[in-house]
Amino acid sequence: MNEITGLHHITAISGNAKKNFDFYTRVMGLRFVKKTVNFDDPHTYHFYYGDETGTPGTILTFFPWEDITAGRRGTHMATEVGYSIPEGSIDFWLKRFEKENIIYNKPSAKFGDIYLTFIDPDGLKVELTVPEKPDQRTPWTTAEVGEEHATRGFHHVTLTLEDVQPTADLLVSVFGYKLAKHHTNRYRFVSPAGDTANYIDLVEAKGEPRGHVAGGSVHHIAFRMKDDDMQLHYRQLLEDRGLNVTPQLDRKYFRSVYFREPGGVLFELATDVPGFTVDEPAAELGTHLMLPPQYEPQREEIVKKLIKLD
Repeated sequence: MNEITGLHHITAISGNAKKNFDFYTRVMGLRFVKKTVNFDDPHTYHFYYGDETGTPGTILTFFPWEDITAGRRGTHMATEVGYSIPEGSIDFWLKRFEKENIIYNKPSAKFGDIYLTFIDPDGLKVELTVPEKPDQRTPWTTAEVGEEHATRGFHHVTLTLEDVQPTADLLVSVFGYKLAKHHTNRYRFVSPAGDTANYIDLVEAKGEPRGHVAGGSVHHIAFRMKDDDMQLHYRQLLEDRGLNVTPQLDRKYFRSVYFREPGGVLFELATDVPGFTVDEPAAELGTHLMLPPQYEPQREEIVKKLIKLD
């Protein structure tokens, strides 16, 4: 009952908010699930993209800071975000990236899966993977990105580490993941309790420089907790291992605790509840600026400082 099924969301940092919004809603065809602000910086947006209702395992979020410096991929950080796409859709995405002048690499294979790597406008490295087992999740579709090509949600996330063993030990002994595949310095771990968004790749890069989290970087990754009791259970397990875990924080759409795993990557445990329809009906998700209650009295001032998206 307390098994972790996989990823809840991934949060990254971008630059210009309008450019980020245009890329992920128009080019990638994701649903704009929630337009809100950073809990610690209310004059900065917090964007959520996902499927129709922002199902855990599909949610990519961004803090868009206009003047942020560019990050640098390296060790001690998450370096790749992996989406699942249907078989036969690689050519569609190749043509789309060519048309939109998106930097990409030629398709290749990893652990038996065909994948296409591209770089988003801020430098975030993203992979589109055709999994061996078709992903049956229902995608969000648009006039330009139909069901036969649309992303289904996360497939995996990659962590680049100086030494994979401490992080692997945490994933296996606490989170219940298992080593599924291994090739040279890449180790793929899977959560047997989940069918989707349940892969974590660890890449060992001994001697490589430490990365710098800034624009175009993943800020943290979050794992699914079905409710508060499950979250409390894992929080206690982490504390028992001597890790410094935050108290539970209310993020309005989920409740969170954070800690740094042994390799230095910021991990979050996020509850599935209450979800994104707590303050907007499903049909209107992403169409209003939703503020945390403590910032509602400042709405007029905040709106004036936020960049317009249309």
